Amino acid sequence: MHNQHLKIVSLLPSATEIVAALGLTEAIVGRSHECDYPTEIQNRPVCTKARLDSKKPSGKIHEDVTNIVQSALSIYQINMDVLQQLQPTHIITQDQCDVCAVSLAEVEKAVANLTANHPKVISLQPNIITDLWADIERVADELGVESRRLVEDLEARVNICTQKTQQLSIMERPTVACIEWIDPLMIAANWVPELVTFAGGQCLFSVAGKNAPQVTWETLVATNPDVFIFMPCGFDLERTRAEAMLLKNRPEWQNLHAVQSGRVYVTDGNAYFNRPGPRLVDSVEILAEILHPEIFEYGYKSSGWDVM
Repeated sequence: MHNQHLKIVSLLPSATEIVAALGLTEAIVGRSHECDYPTEIQNRPVCTKARLDSKKPSGKIHEDVTNIVQSALSIYQINMDVLQQLQPTHIITQDQCDVCAVSLAEVEKAVANLTANHPKVISLQPNIITDLWADIERVADELGVESRRLVEDLEARVNICTQKTQQLSIMERPTVACIEWIDPLMIAANWVPELVTFAGGQCLFSVAGKNAPQVTWETLVATNPDVFIFMPCGFDLERTRAEAMLLKNRPEWQNLHAVQSGRVYVTDGNAYFNRPGPRLVDSVEILAEILHPEIFEYGYKSSGWDVM
């Protein structure tokens, strides 16, 4: 087996999950500081660090991100000495969002400075769900393993949701605001609008495959969605609940339709919605469970999502 010679450094949480789902967890020799799943990779050497403090309030994080990006620095740094020691055969990164992980340019610069070996760089840029299937296939091809069964299993789970929701009338499909950031207010986009559709909802404000738009609080109040789902980038359930309180304190909050009908939810966006890996399929199931409890019960409640 040529897999024995694989030494993979994954600089992207979703890529780490893809590699693990392909059965190559053992071949992962290094990871990013944000790769935390599956749990057995948490002891692997960390190859990146952040230039910002993610424990600050969301408004402050946004400000720091903007300042760092404007000064033409990457938000993340690569630990060159760790990379040098690991001598990877493959490095997986992304070229999609400079706020989510190390940029491709940084990785290429780092690779050019590696003296020992010349790893193959695999860069992912998923925008919609079919890009995820393609990414899994491409990673598998590069690493010399089979991906068909994994992709078929994931697609089958999505199809179960879409088949069960496709007979719903437009009246039975609630309008949904998926909040990706609270200060400033941003609406989740890219693959999220599709996930909402698969789960039997109508996604407001954002378009599949595009970046997250900013909206004003006034627009949100005026549109008055049936359902609010908080999925801030990089935050777990507890942190999301704490952040969502910022909106709860606004005077118009109590008048919102979703609030009055008890349809405001918090999720673990970090584990699910923000990561374009295999758990995007879990994310569809979470949405299905939230939007149509009369049809779906997967058991993610209180671990993946909860009522606010």
